[in-house]
Amino acid sequence: MNNIKYKKPLRWGIIGCGAVTEVKSGPPYQQTQDFQLIAVMRRDDKKAEDYAKRHGVPKFYSKAEDLIGDPEVDAVYIATPPDTHKHYALIVAKAGKPCCVEKPMAPSYADSLEIYNVFKENKLPLFVAYYRRSLPRFLKIKEWLDNGEIGEVRHIRWHLSKPPSAEDLEKTYNWRTDGEVAPGGYFDDLASHGLDLFSFYLGDVEHVFGISTNQQKLYSAKDAIAACWIYKNGVTGEGSWNFGTAGREDKVEIIGSKGKIIFSVFNEEDITLVNDNGTTNLFIDHPKHVQQFHVENIREHLLENSEHPSTGKSGLHTSWIMDKILGQI
Repeated sequence: MNNIKYKKPLRWGIIGCGAVTEVKSGPPYQQTQDFQLIAVMRRDDKKAEDYAKRHGVPKFYSKAEDLIGDPEVDAVYIATPPDTHKHYALIVAKAGKPCCVEKPMAPSYADSLEIYNVFKENKLPLFVAYYRRSLPRFLKIKEWLDNGEIGEVRHIRWHLSKPPSAEDLEKTYNWRTDGEVAPGGYFDDLASHGLDLFSFYLGDVEHVFGISTNQQKLYSAKDAIAACWIYKNGVTGEGSWNFGTAGREDKVEIIGSKGKIIFSVFNEEDITLVNDNGTTNLFIDHPKHVQQFHVENIREHLLENSEHPSTGKSGLHTSWIMDKILGQI
């Protein structure tokens, strides 16, 4: 729990006000009660200014250090590519400010651990933007599990695949497929969401094994991954991710002793419960700003002393799972 009392309103700054912050994550820091977004940063000064003017943000910077050091900025959201997360997070920790880091927490478990340890040592709140832990659609699945709608959970499996994009085929640079920034390529960017969500449902993973390769040779990161794992409670799991297939597929099945739950991590579609009572299909829409509930939960953690579902600790565990699957550790 958070024992530090933060004043209201809590004033935020965003490092890396790119595409993800336009609709998904930036507006919630303005719209959440007792929060204000007072500063943004991009290395391109003109783009930073443009974002600030369009979103009504009073300050903009081209250097992250200037935003972090601004005495009027109380907390920082890091929304840059993952290879810079550690660099900026350590500066935020040194400044003594709460921080939310975009997912994945860092390109490696080692970097994630360094971030986690610094914030823990300084007793500072650290959040990771695994916002599915806060979305009503996925909370309904957790409710089904907690209520025993499928009995005892036995196994979870996930297959995610998609064709290569035009950008991939043209070998245009993309940080998401740069092995130095994201060793697992789209796996780092996408699979992290699901694997983190599964730990939210089923607890920590005890053992995990994986294989990975680059089948298409279109970029330096991996594009085909398979894994199996077991949670500390004995539930088994398996997953496969391939980013060079003919079509798209995103299907999760949680199999229990009395039924199963079927859903997609990314597709806008029904969640399905199958048990002795029949089949229930339920569609729960996401909010306009998909990180809204995630940010509201940050408010509850910092200002009302409740526990956020996605902290540095849980984000670190997801980083460990990812690195184990990729054979990085």
